[in-house]
Amino acid sequence: MSRADLKNWPIFSLLEPDFITQISMVAVFGILGNEALIVTKNDMVYALGTNTSGCLGTGDSHSTLYPKKVDTLCEKRIKTFAYDSGPHVLALTHQGEVYSWGHNAYYEVGNGSSNQTHTPASICMNLSDKFVIDIACGSHHSLVLTDEGEVYAWGQNNCGQVGSGISSNQCAPRKVNSSLSTKKVISIACGQTSSIAVTDNGDVYAWGYNGVGQLGIGNYVNQLNPYKVATLVGVVIEKVVCGYAHTIALSDEGVLYVWGGNTYGQLGLGNKTNTCIPIRLDGVPEMGRVSDIAALHCNHISVAVGQGGRIFMWGQCRGQSVTRPTATPLATIHEALACYATPSVMHKPLILHAEEEIGILDCLKQAFDDPITSDLTIQVQGKPIHVHKSVLKIRCQYFRSMFQKHWVENDQNVLEHEQFSYDVYKSFLKYLYTDEVDLPPENALELLDLANAYFETQLKRRCVQMIKQGITVLNAAFLYSTAIENNAQELEEFCFKFALNHMTEIIQTPNFANLDEATLKTFIIKAAQAGAFKT
Repeated sequence: MSRADLKNWPIFSLLEPDFITQISMVAVFGILGNEALIVTKNDMVYALGTNTSGCLGTGDSHSTLYPKKVDTLCEKRIKTFAYDSGPHVLALTHQGEVYSWGHNAYYEVGNGSSNQTHTPASICMNLSDKFVIDIACGSHHSLVLTDEGEVYAWGQNNCGQVGSGISSNQCAPRKVNSSLSTKKVISIACGQTSSIAVTDNGDVYAWGYNGVGQLGIGNYVNQLNPYKVATLVGVVIEKVVCGYAHTIALSDEGVLYVWGGNTYGQLGLGNKTNTCIPIRLDGVPEMGRVSDIAALHCNHISVAVGQGGRIFMWGQCRGQSVTRPTATPLATIHEALACYATPSVMHKPLILHAEEEIGILDCLKQAFDDPITSDLTIQVQGKPIHVHKSVLKIRCQYFRSMFQKHWVENDQNVLEHEQFSYDVYKSFLKYLYTDEVDLPPENALELLDLANAYFETQLKRRCVQMIKQGITVLNAAFLYSTAIENNAQELEEFCFKFALNHMTEIIQTPNFANLDEATLKTFIIKAAQAGAFKT
């Protein structure tokens, strides 16, 4: 994805354009999707948001609308983040080191204490000689996976989600043994209060809370140790993801298996019935072979990448229950979660392309007034503006009508224009390329006149808003007259109401004295009807 896609997450709306160009990775998390971590190209780490439980890692509990540096993580070569709804956060470096911070009432930070931690610190206990390759967070517990295929866990353990064989909370990382002791794990995932591991031969092991069958072991009993999902024996599973209380597994043949909670249709089976054993998700031929899946333990949505890269979603989608995989027009899993999940958090950090291609909108902006690519020059007050006939025809009915077949394009590559000023006309043409109005408010009246002449309704509304912001006692009568001339009824009503509220001052201004007879008469009649002259 490109940096332009950050607009899908409102938390980034106040970022400066220059700062956005430096971003290489972002992660949006939190119970409302209102906290974020940012890594820049020069290996600096920033955070912004509400800072619940010190989860931003900025060393304090203060919220921030703007990026604030996370000093401890800067120049540490952060590879990825994991986060929960607690919230506590883990950061993994390219050197295999894990940092943790945030909520810690259940020892989920893994530093041996239960004190809330506002500053990231490296987890050394039992991991100092390990190279970690993956991290995961449940609501209040954490998992890490080492390059040797070992799983370490810590944090809340009331349901056995740490896999220690007992139900006591775990204050520091400890290796998950039992049935995993001789296995090499290649993938880990966390549900709200459950844990999943996939071994190198494609077997799935689950442990922790099992109240709605999210472990997939054929019953609804919590497990204090990893338990093999027997129904999947013979199926090679490559990846497993967990929602709040449901689980999805992807096989090496691109087939999905689902189990667990199904209150919102998140299993995609066409019903809302829970199941404690994996069920093959069939009956969606348009989805075809699946190449990737996503779910988050803070909500009840499921997302998959189907054949041809099509994105499908189901479950709780913007408050609705979608019980079968449904195709979306979106391009990525990240976009689907941003648009349909509640809260709109990321299933994993979003990596922004280092050498991204310029999008079509940026290309259009760069093409405006470019003499190299343009095929038409419009001369205004002797100054050239370089444009493209195709863009003008697509964006404006006036030009579409002008460039009819009888207009000999090869013979007329320069147009003379004198009706409007250079600044205003150039701003109008730029608007056709960018959908932005780059013009001082004082020139909005002339632009409104142009928009009215060219039948540009949307631009008229933009001009009206600019003019309304600049109304005063001195210019109200003039703006009122101009609004009538341009058939801008919204602006006319706004100016009239403003005049009623400041009647004594406005009738003494030169602009009021200069109103033509018909406009003045209309104004007096409307004012009288509004009770302006009652004694």
